Amino acid sequence: MRLHIVGKLRGKRVFGGMDQTICRDFAELTRAAARSEPDHWAETAEGRMALLIALDQFPRSLWRDTPLAYAQDIKAARLVIEGVANGHFAAAKPWEKLFYTIALYHCEGPDHLERLTRVEELTEVIIAELPAHLAHSAEVLRGQNARGRAIITQFGRHPHRKDHFGRLSSAAEEDYIAKGDFPHLPKAE
Repeated sequence: MRLHIVGKLRGKRVFGGMDQTICRDFAELTRAAARSEPDHWAETAEGRMALLIALDQFPRSLWRDTPLAYAQDIKAARLVIEGVANGHFAAAKPWEKLFYTIALYHCEGPDHLERLTRVEELTEVIIAELPAHLAHSAEVLRGQNARGRAIITQFGRHPHRKDHFGRLSSAAEEDYIAKGDFPHLPKAE
């Protein structure tokens, strides 16, 4: 199954438009990961990548617009931190390393800005490893990080998650939400 996850997603557009595929093909795996059943996958670099995707990306599709979409964020962030320390991050291909940075960015908490600094450092590693034909992606990645940092710096959290957690929003957060210019979505032209 570990090879299946990474293999099935390799070369496909993972961000957006994949909800149906994830819900159809990976719903049970996503539930199993939430129950910690495949935690032993983290013993290898490829297994850690598959588990990271199952904990961070798949819940956002399977449980979209519910608190369950974010319930595994802390565990995914821990997997990233461990994977950077033990060499699994270094073993990943540049596009796979993006899943590490995304998981750190997704996880809210009091150390969010510190983790964003780590995201920026890891992004520079990714950029240095990009093949020449993808070098233009460097500024896109940096820009995405800057947008995310600005939001977390201003609000200390992802304001658009308010309804999922029953949180009250400040007037500034409500203005931000009304604009709909979220870093996880393509910028409106």
